[in-house]
Amino acid sequence: MRVGLLTREYPPDVYGGAGVHVEFLARELTSLVDLEVHCWGEGRGAGVVRHRPWSALDGSNDALRTFSVDLAVAAALEGRELVHSHTWYANLAGHVAKLLYGVPHVVTAHSLEPLRPWKAEQLGGGYALSSWAERTAIEAADAVIAVSGAMREDVIDCYPALDPARVHVIRNGIDTRLYRPAHGTDALTRHGIDPARPYVLFVGRITRQKGVPQLLRAVRDIDPGVQVVLCAGAPDTPEIEREFRELFEELRRVRAGVLWIPQLLPRPEVIQLLTHAAVFACPSVYEPLGIVNLEAMACGTPVVASRVGGIPEVVQDGRTGLLVDVDDDFVAALARALDTVLADPEAARRMGEAGRARAVREFGWDVVARRTAGLYGEILGRARSGPLGASMPERG
Repeated sequence: MRVGLLTREYPPDVYGGAGVHVEFLARELTSLVDLEVHCWGEGRGAGVVRHRPWSALDGSNDALRTFSVDLAVAAALEGRELVHSHTWYANLAGHVAKLLYGVPHVVTAHSLEPLRPWKAEQLGGGYALSSWAERTAIEAADAVIAVSGAMREDVIDCYPALDPARVHVIRNGIDTRLYRPAHGTDALTRHGIDPARPYVLFVGRITRQKGVPQLLRAVRDIDPGVQVVLCAGAPDTPEIEREFRELFEELRRVRAGVLWIPQLLPRPEVIQLLTHAAVFACPSVYEPLGIVNLEAMACGTPVVASRVGGIPEVVQDGRTGLLVDVDDDFVAALARALDTVLADPEAARRMGEAGRARAVREFGWDVVARRTAGLYGEILGRARSGPLGASMPERG
């Protein structure tokens, strides 16, 4: 089975959950199918082809530059039996390949443009283009993979023209051999964190979706002896970065031990920071699943997260962490939940252990890959037996 996996992010250029998903899914799929990854970047390697936006579009809207990559990717997919795209950055490439070569197209929905209206601030008129590309690809896809049950409902609600029978739930995974408690403290001291004092940790992008402003307001009033560590980078827009900086400076004026790490840290350092955190905070206002919560749980850390999207399918309220409703009381409730976990280290330890056990038991990437490859087989089987696919050749 010759599969083309299409993505914007791929190592070493991974900055979000979708990139993490593709990285580990590709690693496991290589033993199950003949896989070729197409992503952004320069050059090619074993099983990976990288594409860059057309130079004629340098300085143009990001959506136009994305479409130029999509066309280059589609041109390179000849000979693939099935294509599988991730995020709107790659959806159009998959759709064009479906039309051009007559092959099935699978879409994994990591998030949905209609539910992220703040992206108009980032993309301008390009948001209309990204929304069009996503809608066109999803409505025509042979199958849509939702990364959570909540995400499946969102897909069906946002795209009523799509047959719900084509929407399948295959949850994100976590490599619990890689993400596991790491007891060294060199990364903490290197970044100015006091290992002897508890800290709240946030890891994520500076974006409206991740709820960073709400977290910065919430931690103003938590236990003053607790450090606040923000591994936050890749701001969506200069305006969001400016808002973050202003709130960060305000926070530093009212409490000590507030640290901002703006660069993307190597994975071993992130794992060490996750391991030693007293609590991990995920204040997202929109989150189809949230791989970062799985990463924290796999490192044995309790999670305080917002009760949105697929997060409740990962974080068990009262068992592996606490969930907070995103409503008018969100900021205050977030502060209360953080203080609750911080005030009872023994209960926090039990939550961390339960989170680790849940991650190991239910979210392995090997399971995700087998289910994904199984879906590929079902789709190819239907395509070959259908009126237009009966003469499709069998390929290895």
